Amino acid sequence: MDQLLNEMVVFARVVELRGFAPAARALGLTTSAVSRSVARLEAALAVKLLNRTTRSVSLTELGAEVYPGCARIAQTARDVQALAGRYALTPRGRVRVGAPAVFGEVWLAPRLPAFLARWPEVEVELTLIDRVVDLVDEGYDLALRILAPSALAPGLVARRLFDMHYVLVAAPAYLQANGAPATPDALAEHRCIYLGYGPFLDRLLFERDGAAPLEVQVRGPLTINNSVGILATVEAGLGIGIVPDFAAAAGLRAGRLQRLFADWRLGGGYATRGVFAVYAPTRHLPQKVRVLIDHLAGGAAPDG
Repeated sequence: MDQLLNEMVVFARVVELRGFAPAARALGLTTSAVSRSVARLEAALAVKLLNRTTRSVSLTELGAEVYPGCARIAQTARDVQALAGRYALTPRGRVRVGAPAVFGEVWLAPRLPAFLARWPEVEVELTLIDRVVDLVDEGYDLALRILAPSALAPGLVARRLFDMHYVLVAAPAYLQANGAPATPDALAEHRCIYLGYGPFLDRLLFERDGAAPLEVQVRGPLTINNSVGILATVEAGLGIGIVPDFAAAAGLRAGRLQRLFADWRLGGGYATRGVFAVYAPTRHLPQKVRVLIDHLAGGAAPDG
């Protein structure tokens, strides 16, 4: 009976994730092991539950009737496991995290040593990737995303860590050689370096309380689709860069950079975005995930 219950859980996961491979990733098994498990369940019940092709699986008529019961068993098992993890005295286990590459390198990774020192029985598997990962299909426990609140995918739970602003920065040597622009419209006389794709183009919208919005056309010899690359050229004195505040924080603290127009905020394509910790909805969030989110929220200031 114990083995049969396990096969039912595996079968339910195959149906939920629409394939043996994604179910294997979610369960930490090989694809062949998942296939054998479903075959054992079919043999034990003396029925065929799935139609298989090289590209997909689909439920048979009887499989569609069996699946809801198996899904309830699988959900109950997950709830019990999550509840136990939530109330465990010491968080433990592996947390799979996905994050944008520059954000993960500059902001997230430096915060992980302190977390792992505090919770030595937790392991973090961090993937830095510049696309939106599918938390369920790809088996991630947590994702860090930078976006407007309205862009959050439905069906997910999100905790806002902090607001991210785009800022203009330059090296002291550049400003000494070229002069510091006194107002945003003076940027037209300077070299500007920016991301150069999507909404991050060469028209900047400046906003300030009590002032009319100001739109400025900028120019420059270089665009780079990576904020770390922009900062390298800015620190070398090439021009004025437009980067996220978390990316510029270290250079500002060290005096390698100076911020321009701190009393203005950028709008339009460079408008403020939220940094969110995102996870799939669950009745009981595992303790290992909860303490990681709490740790990141506790040190969430971009220059913290």
